[in-house]
Order: sequence, then structure tokens, then C-alpha cells
Amino acid sequence: MSRSAHPAGPRHGDLLPEGHYLAPPSDLNALDPKVWSATVARREDGVVTVGGLDVRALAAEYGTPAYVMDEQDFRARARSWREAFEGADVFYAGKAFLSKAVVRWLREEGLNLDVCSAGELAVALAAGMEPERIALHGNNKTQAELEHAVKTGVGHIVVDSYREIELLGEIAERHGVRQQVLVRVTVGVEAHTHEFIATAHEDQKFGLSLGSGAAAEGVRRALAQRSLELRGIHSHIGSQIFDTAGFEVAARRLVGLLAQIRDEHGVELPELDLGGGLGIAYTSEDDPKQPAEIAAALAEIVRRECAAAGLGVPRLSVEPGRAIVGPTAFTLYEVGTVKPLPGLRTYVSVDGGMSDNIRTALYDAEYSVALVSRSSDADPMLVRVVGKHCESGDIVVRDAFLPADLAPGDLIAVPATGAYCRSMASNYNHALRPPVVAVGADGARVIVRRETEEDLLRLDIG
Repeated sequence: MSRSAHPAGPRHGDLLPEGHYLAPPSDLNALDPKVWSATVARREDGVVTVGGLDVRALAAEYGTPAYVMDEQDFRARARSWREAFEGADVFYAGKAFLSKAVVRWLREEGLNLDVCSAGELAVALAAGMEPERIALHGNNKTQAELEHAVKTGVGHIVVDSYREIELLGEIAERHGVRQQVLVRVTVGVEAHTHEFIATAHEDQKFGLSLGSGAAAEGVRRALAQRSLELRGIHSHIGSQIFDTAGFEVAARRLVGLLAQIRDEHGVELPELDLGGGLGIAYTSEDDPKQPAEIAAALAEIVRRECAAAGLGVPRLSVEPGRAIVGPTAFTLYEVGTVKPLPGLRTYVSVDGGMSDNIRTALYDAEYSVALVSRSSDADPMLVRVVGKHCESGDIVVRDAFLPADLAPGDLIAVPATGAYCRSMASNYNHALRPPVVAVGADGARVIVRRETEEDLLRLDIG
């Protein structure tokens, strides 16, 4: 059963949708390792810890809501992608979550970095990422962004339109640079994901269409620019994808374009970027693939298609963002109002909401939730975790079970909020965006501080 949107916010069904997987768990105190970061555990006294640190102590020191990030888990996931794609290039998609600390972790673990704005590029450079290890994306890059990227020596720029090819060529020539570029191709593949995060169907803003011939024309124009060095082609078919079948279709079509380029221009382009978009577990029902499995599947797909087309195998690039950072963080909240609706569910209000996690309202995203400041033997109750904003669609977790003795002051946590939560956070209702607290071998530290009222007032010049 699909849900419809309403300008005032979605009014979701009063009952669980037909066929919904949700059923009371056998143990409300259990923490599924698929959705929680590696160092999260529940002690014998019932309190949850991360990196050995008590969540109650974290809440007392840093306040709530707070994003709590497991540095050890982040680094391990980054390494697993680098090791799985040996001989290929792994670019972390900074749009998922970026900070100076994250950039330093990426550098130390040997990953490259995708950015898609001047702000993301500024963070990358400020944290010491080598410009040649950066790729710049975006469907409407400004002249200032392109100028800055060229002047700072950004390694790859993924061009997205005819105008950008011409503009970038002029900028590179003016600066005496031969800029390396990829052409972004829309391959017409339907990604099995939410409409608003599917990016490779024809009716959308990204890339140049393969089916219409626009991609081939973009390649012609890029090759004609003396100040541009066309290195390859790029595709991104969507996000939160669990099946590599879409990548297989995309790779077949992209290799077909590479063969067309060889036949028309006498050039075998040396690089092929298949983008990112692989999913993570937000609930126990999700079953994401491991990096080694993904790497083997993609490499075999490209090898097979290139062999059929008589092409050498290009150097592959992939762009995991969510798949690295998503599982490494949880959002810690304090419970406020607990409001039972007999025969329906109980509404649990927390001290955050859609300003720190817009994904449920925006994408109908599903999340898990757990009581973390103690354990409980109480019966499960069906809850909807909601925020404190003036919107009926201010929902953090649509449907879940928590103990029936849940009370104001308890701490609950929503796992798998490392991606697209802090990076999409807002000041709606003039809420203060939460801090990001990293927990590592040396304890906990703030890597992005909580906003203050002074921050808000400083921007409001009256």
C-alpha cells in the first residue's frame, strides 16, 4: 500500500500497512549487529555502551540529541572497501557526511573523496586531503566552483552538461591546465529504491542521456576541448540498492558506449566509474552485501562486457558513502512525552526530530530504535517515535516496539544515522543542530560541535 504526500505533511495510516514485516521482537533488549556499529553493546546492567563508554555519560557530557559516531567502525568499513577494490579507486561520497575529522580518517585509510559543492571542497582541503585525490560532482556547478577546482588542482571533475564542458574548457585553458574529466551518463536503469533517490532513469536532472544520444555528443564535445583530458565515463543509478542486477545492466550499456567511442574516435577511455548507492541495514529485515561480494560481482560484470566488446578492462571507480558512514553512528535522544492512543499505538516524543533526521519525512525511510539507558522486562508496545517540531509529518521512526514501561527521561537511540542525517539537518523552528561525537580508542570527543543560540543570532543581522 503506497502512502501519499500532503503539503501539510503526510498523514500516515492508523494501522500497520498490509504485509508489513513488523512484529514484536522476541527480545526488546537485543541489539542486532546488522544495524548497530561494531563497538555497541549492552552491559549486564542493561546500559548500552559504544567503544566501552556508557551512553548515559555521553548524554550527560554532550547533551541530547547527539549523533554518536564509532570511529573504529568507520575506519574498518573504509578499509574493507579499499581492500575489496584493490586495483580500483574508492571515492568516499562526502555528501553522506563530511567533517574535517572524517577527511583525516579517509586519508589515513587510503580512500579518495567525492565532493559536490564549494563547501564540501573547502572542508576537504582544510583537512589536508590532496586535491588530486578529490573528484568534483554536481549537475549545476557554478563558474566560481569550477574556477576554484581547477586552480586548486582537483583530480577529476565529472561534467554533467554541454554548457559545463564548454565553460570548464575555457577555465582550464585560461589557467594553462589540462583538466581531467569524466562525462556523467544517464543509462536509463531503474534503481530499486525511492523515487527521489533514483538517479539513472531518463526523467531527471543528472547527467547526459545515453538513449537520446546526448552522452555520445557530450563525449564528442569533451574530446574537442584541448584543455580537457577525457578519462572516462561515470554513472550513478541510485541509492540504498541491495541488488547488483541494476549495475549489471548499467555496466553493459556503459561498455557499449565505450565501444562506440573507440569506433568513432579511435580512443579507448581508461576509466569507468560505476558510482555508489549500495544499501545498508536500517532494520533487521535489510540484508546488504559485503564490499568483497560487491567488488567481485562488479569486476566480473565489467570484465565480461569488455571481453564481449573487444575492449581492454578500464580502471574501475566506486563511490560508497552511506555504505561506509551510515552504520557507524546512532542518534541519542531523551524521551519527553509518552502519549498512548488506545487501539492504535503510543506516540513517543523526543528532543529532536525532522531537523536532525529528515529522511523519514522525505523518503518514507524506516529505522530501528532501542531503549539504551537501561534494559526492561516490560511487554512490547507499538510506538511511533516523533519529534518536537510543528509538523504532523515530524516522524523519526514510523513503527517500532519499545518497552511498555518507557518513561520521560529515558534515553533511546536510533541506529544507522551516520548518512544523510547531520548532512541534511536544518534549523527548522530555529532548532539547534546536534553535535557529532566521535568515540574512538582515546575516548569521546566532539568533531562537530552543537550549534548555539549565538550561532543563530550571529547570522540574523536584523
